[in-house]
Amino acid sequence: MTERAHLAVVGAGPAGLAGALAAAARGVRVTLVDAAEQAGGQFYRQPARALGARRAEALHHQWHTWERLRDGLDRHIAAGRITHRTGHHVWCVQRESGSFAVHALRGCAQEEGVTVRADAVLLATGGYECVLPFPGWTLPGVVTAGGAQAMLKGGLVLPGRTVVVAGTGPLLLPVATGLAAAGARVAALVESAGPRALLRRAPALAAEPGKLAEGAWYAGQLLRHRVRTLSRHTVVEAHGTERLEAVTVAALGRDERIRPGSARRIPCDTLAVGQGMLAHTDLAETLGCTLTGENVRVDDEQRTDVPGVWAAGETTGIGGAALALAEGHIAGRSIAARLHGTAPDPRSWASAARARTRLRRFFAALETVYAPPAGWADRITDDTVVCRCEEVTAGQVRTAADALGAGDLRTVKLLTRAGMGWCQGRMCAPAVAGLTGCPLEPGRRPFARPVPLGVLAALPED
Repeated sequence: MTERAHLAVVGAGPAGLAGALAAAARGVRVTLVDAAEQAGGQFYRQPARALGARRAEALHHQWHTWERLRDGLDRHIAAGRITHRTGHHVWCVQRESGSFAVHALRGCAQEEGVTVRADAVLLATGGYECVLPFPGWTLPGVVTAGGAQAMLKGGLVLPGRTVVVAGTGPLLLPVATGLAAAGARVAALVESAGPRALLRRAPALAAEPGKLAEGAWYAGQLLRHRVRTLSRHTVVEAHGTERLEAVTVAALGRDERIRPGSARRIPCDTLAVGQGMLAHTDLAETLGCTLTGENVRVDDEQRTDVPGVWAAGETTGIGGAALALAEGHIAGRSIAARLHGTAPDPRSWASAARARTRLRRFFAALETVYAPPAGWADRITDDTVVCRCEEVTAGQVRTAADALGAGDLRTVKLLTRAGMGWCQGRMCAPAVAGLTGCPLEPGRRPFARPVPLGVLAALPED
């Protein structure tokens, strides 16, 4: 008897779950590999089981969609069609003769190497937050917006009692409303974009009335919890000695520069800040997949240009959970057909394809609205730490470009060590690019995360 075709799905967020379920339902054996202890990703992040949460649904919207995904996963696991490997941190996907080896580190210590071999791979690695530095951003109490949300959803804890949520992008709305509903006092929601920018994109945004209704619901929640919204404002500085005590925010003029005399100081113990999302592309880059800008390039079937490799969700472009679900579903159906040796019928995923087209258009419009304000780099003082891992300041980065002639991020890294730390530039690269004028190009890395030498030594020589 011939063993069934085997698919490895990296990431158990919306895209990975949708892809795994679609492929498993069509006779493909699936191994779902994820770093978290429970499926769901950031969007459907679940409280740790030991916490015994009784109403986890209160922390989420689209809960019924999550229940459908969760129940489907449980059924396929019970039937032996899906193997769910939790706590597996994938550091490399390697092409072998006619198959792939997915290398991961198992457990919290990440010291034990594990390899999953498969006939095809679906990369559903999601995205990560972009946070641009400002004076005081390294103070305890300053967290990313997504980090604050993860603490609430996964740990059932508030990052602080008095919170300012700031930056730009749709993520700020669920973070602010979620923290307020959980009992935090949200002193202000500080958004650098303004209503006029949204109005200019009204035709494109109106094509997704469900998303507009969702935004209106969040606006109602902000009013209900008396959260002050400061549009066309930005954080100038965070203040404190041992930890955060207050933030200074200021209004932006039409030229997106700080309006003189508009600064105000807001007392708080927590600042949740973020300037949008970036796609996780490390594994795709290692495999040789082509990128379009900062995202993995895929065709109408969600195939990359590397045979046997599909990608779906935020790794192909930031677009939210609904888009990730559509792309994952299309990828799973395509993979099942291709592994069975038949050409897939696009009519079988026509509904998902229509949703994908609409949502991509919607989020392309949003991307132009929620962009960091011009001139943000000019407001960073020379003594502000930019690369937190290596403690490289903005002044050192500017010197590398202005006095030493660095014209790309790699040269800046060699001259200053910015980007050589544990995060490998994921946190500081956008800031370094903005400070120097260098293009923000993804860095080719052989490994997606640090790997113990013992794990590397234990691998076969080939």
